[in-house]
Amino acid sequence: MPELPEVEVVRSGLAPAAIGSRISAVSVFDERALTRHPAGSADFVARLEGRSFRGAERRGKFLWLPLDGAEAALIAHLGMSGQMLLRAPEAPPERHERIRIHLEHPQHGHVAIVFADQRTFGSLAVDPLVVDGDSLIPSQVVRIARDPVDAAFDDLAFREALGRRGSAIKRVLLDQGVVSGIGNIYADESLWAARIHPETPANQLSTVAVRRLLAEVRTVLGKALAEGGTSFDAQYVNVNGESGYFAHSLNAYGRGGEPCPRCGSPVRREAFMNRSSHYCPRCQRRR
Repeated sequence: MPELPEVEVVRSGLAPAAIGSRISAVSVFDERALTRHPAGSADFVARLEGRSFRGAERRGKFLWLPLDGAEAALIAHLGMSGQMLLRAPEAPPERHERIRIHLEHPQHGHVAIVFADQRTFGSLAVDPLVVDGDSLIPSQVVRIARDPVDAAFDDLAFREALGRRGSAIKRVLLDQGVVSGIGNIYADESLWAARIHPETPANQLSTVAVRRLLAEVRTVLGKALAEGGTSFDAQYVNVNGESGYFAHSLNAYGRGGEPCPRCGSPVRREAFMNRSSHYCPRCQRRR
């Protein structure tokens, strides 16, 4: 599933073409792409056509494009395989194309945003904006915590939240109500970098360990952003259809049985919540 770096790469790629563009036409080819918009395709189209985008924002794994003249935004969650692609208006349909949004930009001319999704777990919606502190966010994002690269992220509140949880630290990192944007890949990488065993109870981490973990989370996410995210196959690409290359920099995730880059011990792979955890049993000893 695309995580914070991948969604941020998509958001930043959409921004120049979307902001200031007028939506001239919307085509919905598959209603399954509107699971987050229960009013259906006719309402979705009617609420977009004729509007303009006035921004491009993100929290965790959600991205949204606020609409002018309405306290609402086009919100996107990419699910497992969703793609937001920029294409010429006359470009042939993409494989697994679900929705196409035609734009008219005052400087860049005509362009289309294509939402393609092989596994149909992603969705678009027009969602009302609600007050969240000093900003407006889609109502579907209210339950989502801020992410560690957000300037408003509260390190102390995060430390206190860990102190109230006895579950494994990796489970807490994946809880989008505690901290958003971190998925399986970046949880494994951050815990490896911080030398913390994924099954360590969150409330047993010292303040120093939590600070170290947050620092490594930010380092890992920052490096992944610089390298365009992580692509293992063609399902995650940026708006131009290009893959990220952070997969070449992974130290733990996907390296089960391979030597740890730090100590040389075999990286261990264990089943975890219908997925896998990867860690070094020597570097990340369970206390």
